[in-house]
Amino acid sequence: MRHNATDAENLMRQLLRAKRFMNLKFRRQHVIAPYIVDFYCHELGLVIELDGSQHSTDDAIEYDAERTKFLEALDLSVVRYWNHNVLSRTDVVLADLWRRCSELKQTSP
Repeated sequence: MRHNATDAENLMRQLLRAKRFMNLKFRRQHVIAPYIVDFYCHELGLVIELDGSQHSTDDAIEYDAERTKFLEALDLSVVRYWNHNVLSRTDVVLADLWRRCSELKQTSP
């Protein structure tokens, strides 16, 4: 686990903590072996990944695709947001996240 969170992770943590977002509990840096995901909502089976520029290299894109495939094989939904969007377009990110969480709530038992 990382000790130094990015600015985007810190902002998202403040927005999601203590059931502030849709009354959902999100865990930060949650272990889903062999990975550590940025945020996880057990109730919805939702993984949120925040990506910086290092995720735009060919190797990182391939690694992220394998990671997403692994998580989806566990019946988890994975959503990714770029750090710069979290910081500069927070309202758009939250609107998208609200939509996705609403859809997952409708399909969960």
